[in-house]
Amino acid sequence: MKYKMLGDTDVKVSLLCLGTMTWGEQNTEAEAHEQLDYAVSQGINFIDTAEMYPVPPRAETQGLTETFLGSWLAGRPDRDKLVIATKVSGPGMIDYLRGGPRLTRKHVVQAVDDSLRRLQTDYIDLYQVHWPARDTNFFGKLDYVHSEDASATPVEETLAALADVVASGKVRHLGVSNETPWGVMEYLRLSERNGQPRIVSVQNPYNLLNRVFEVGLAEIAHREKVGLLAYSPLGFGVLSGKYLGGKKPAGARLTLFPDFTRYTGELGVRATREYVKIAEDAGLDAAVMALAYINERSFVTANIIGATDMEQLRTDIASLDVTLSEDVLDAIEQVHKTMPNPCP
Repeated sequence: MKYKMLGDTDVKVSLLCLGTMTWGEQNTEAEAHEQLDYAVSQGINFIDTAEMYPVPPRAETQGLTETFLGSWLAGRPDRDKLVIATKVSGPGMIDYLRGGPRLTRKHVVQAVDDSLRRLQTDYIDLYQVHWPARDTNFFGKLDYVHSEDASATPVEETLAALADVVASGKVRHLGVSNETPWGVMEYLRLSERNGQPRIVSVQNPYNLLNRVFEVGLAEIAHREKVGLLAYSPLGFGVLSGKYLGGKKPAGARLTLFPDFTRYTGELGVRATREYVKIAEDAGLDAAVMALAYINERSFVTANIIGATDMEQLRTDIASLDVTLSEDVLDAIEQVHKTMPNPCP
């Protein structure tokens, strides 16, 4: 396993982070524990979850993912060697959680306490804002129409609440997710001005079909030591090639939940076909190639892998043993130049 520093902290995290969002929907508690046992045995010490998981979010399953992780964590002698990350939900998507989650002080404090209870731990290593309160570009939105929403919680209030839960010892470090360059810099500006904890990571989508992070955030990641925690590294499994030709593998995420169309548009399918061919010509598994590409990016702190079965998990972890050749990297760049970011 390879390790990197989490921002400017003294915390080392595994380059591969175990994602969990299928637990409680596609995976049982026993399967979640099996994944955890294997991941830790392979050197993974970084585990990412969220209060809203599993996905797709439903009132009946909300919180199960943290609960499954918590039942595994309970009584473990190595809690101090693990880095547990979770997230507080922003507004506008899940009205059954706290009557509609917000990023106010009251909501942040309650969300932290609820996550701690489900996780059966005394502290959270990395606590992240899942998405912004303001109307901006995330979850694939490209056009920007400026609006001032009086009901949106100011970043300053959210950061103050997060600083308080850090001061209380409930949270060790802070991060953001689905953020824009302005949002990341605003958190950093306010923390410097007010003497509050700095954010140490940004968890955004990043894969061969969506390299938007490189445009404005990659430089920030380097210069401000706010590294990327890359989610959806396989684009919901699309980059494995298993959906090409209209295939619908039994039990696969996009077979079960066809409304997830971010990576299945015409351009996405065309680009995926090209990337899979590059992998095949190089004698590589397409999923391994896609993951290995992310593992090698200098602005990436961790690559968040997820799996619904053990074979997938073993394949994902095997990406650490692959270094892509210059020929493969050049071929990838040629596709990217021809079809840049087909699935932003």
